[in-house]
Amino acid sequence: MTTDDYRRALDAAIAEYERLGAERQAIDRRLTELAQTISTLSRLCGLTPTVPWGLTDACRVVLRSGRPMTPTDVRDRLLAIGFDLSKYSNELAAIHTVLKRLNEAGESRFLAGGSNRGAYLWDQPVTASRLGPEIAEIARQRSKRGRHPSKARTRSER
Repeated sequence: MTTDDYRRALDAAIAEYERLGAERQAIDRRLTELAQTISTLSRLCGLTPTVPWGLTDACRVVLRSGRPMTPTDVRDRLLAIGFDLSKYSNELAAIHTVLKRLNEAGESRFLAGGSNRGAYLWDQPVTASRLGPEIAEIARQRSKRGRHPSKARTRSER
């Protein structure tokens, strides 16, 4: 095999990786919708969950809606799906703490807003960024140009 054959195989693998990542993102979004629906319907039927969620997992589910949310939005959505916040003396402080930790862990992204209001957005990349910087750069060049890159840039060229 030649280098061009390897490059084509690499491009095909990156394209499939990105396609599967996009599919996973769509599946995660649908699973989130279903989890919220099940939670709400269970509450309306008078059922209580046998394995209650922790605040962090509940915030993850709410953030996966795909739209930026302030801590107040997160609280309101948690209440809407039936999450019990009564055990927290200051529910917004607890939510702020969880959102900051999710941001620090790279699971969410903080978006600064006007009037000192910031929002958080679920941040799970579907590109080849986890494959290493050189391969991620090839994927970025490929998506920008819509064709095979002739040469990947090295770190010193970035």
